[in-house]
Amino acid sequence: MAALSGVRAVARSLLLSQSCGAWRSLSTSAAVLQKPAKAESFSSEGVFPVTMIPGDGVGPELMHSVKEVFKAAGVPVQFDEHHLSEVQNMASEEILDQVLGSMDKSKVALIGKIHTPMEYKGELASYDMRLRRKLDLFANVVRVNSLPGYKTRHNNLDLVIIREQTEGEYSSLEHESAKGVIECMKIITRAKSQRIAKFAFDFATKKGRSKVTAVHKANIMKLGDGLFLRCCKEVSELYPKIKFDTMIIDNCCMQLVQNPYQFDVLVMPNLYGNIIDNLAAGLVGGAGVVPGESYSAEYAVFEMGARHPFAQAVGRNIANPTAMLLSSANMLRHLNLEYHSTMISDAVRKVIKVGKVRTQDMGGYSTTSDFVKSVIDHLHPHYGA
Repeated sequence: MAALSGVRAVARSLLLSQSCGAWRSLSTSAAVLQKPAKAESFSSEGVFPVTMIPGDGVGPELMHSVKEVFKAAGVPVQFDEHHLSEVQNMASEEILDQVLGSMDKSKVALIGKIHTPMEYKGELASYDMRLRRKLDLFANVVRVNSLPGYKTRHNNLDLVIIREQTEGEYSSLEHESAKGVIECMKIITRAKSQRIAKFAFDFATKKGRSKVTAVHKANIMKLGDGLFLRCCKEVSELYPKIKFDTMIIDNCCMQLVQNPYQFDVLVMPNLYGNIIDNLAAGLVGGAGVVPGESYSAEYAVFEMGARHPFAQAVGRNIANPTAMLLSSANMLRHLNLEYHSTMISDAVRKVIKVGKVRTQDMGGYSTTSDFVKSVIDHLHPHYGA
């Protein structure tokens, strides 16, 4: 009972912390989609500072690819690199504070997958989760687009998955209520459900999208997911030009495989978003080709859409850098570096469309280095000649 009381106390404090300023964040969610003021982050040398966290697995190799392409493209960005890793014993409160300090200055980050060990070592919340909470990265956005020249089961796909990623099943509230009985708490709040719903509708409005689908399991979790669903419906009434639809999560998985063209923008709680991100990535070529990003009212973090460390590929020079390069191009667009963003994203897509250089996950035999060299050649046809 003491353990249960302790968990409830933590839950109450979590809910109180979530509610403070929630309406302020809700009102500013639209501002996240706007281009941020660059006076604070633009250095006197005309270079944008960006926090970089290579992460685990092939993350450091992918970041090296980004650096090579940025150098060739003459991108005015300076990376402030920090190594935060639980599996490499490079995770501590000191390192986390250093990352947060860097983010306070740059407001923008490019990160690899920070792998979370499954072993319980006394702390339920991983450093990756703690980082996202401290930055209040409430909205994860994954853009699922087919790549011209790379044929998959479904082609010409264009949909967006928006995931609330600060609560839900990832609240790190677990305890053993009796021997052999574990209780995991799923937290759903009105404030955060309204905030992510408003973000999704603001995104749809700004990007010229026509429909938002709320994904849920309210038929079973009547109170938790029921609250999320009601909040989405309430927010939808403020956007009469955007069609609103709902779908149960298990049916959504089947519909994505059978007929993904019916979807435009999907919004959902934390765990469902994690699952759907990976499923949708598989529709267009896998985790190696889908970019992602996460937003708070103040910060923007760019990463791979389906977060995998690809540990089996470490040091073999076979990882596909497409997702990270496209994510870095999206980061440049966020920084208003439109020219460099378009140059890099166009070069990546040209390499894939031509089809001569493809990594193993796309059915080819090229190395990571081969792919990067080809991208650079498409940036500048005579670069390095």
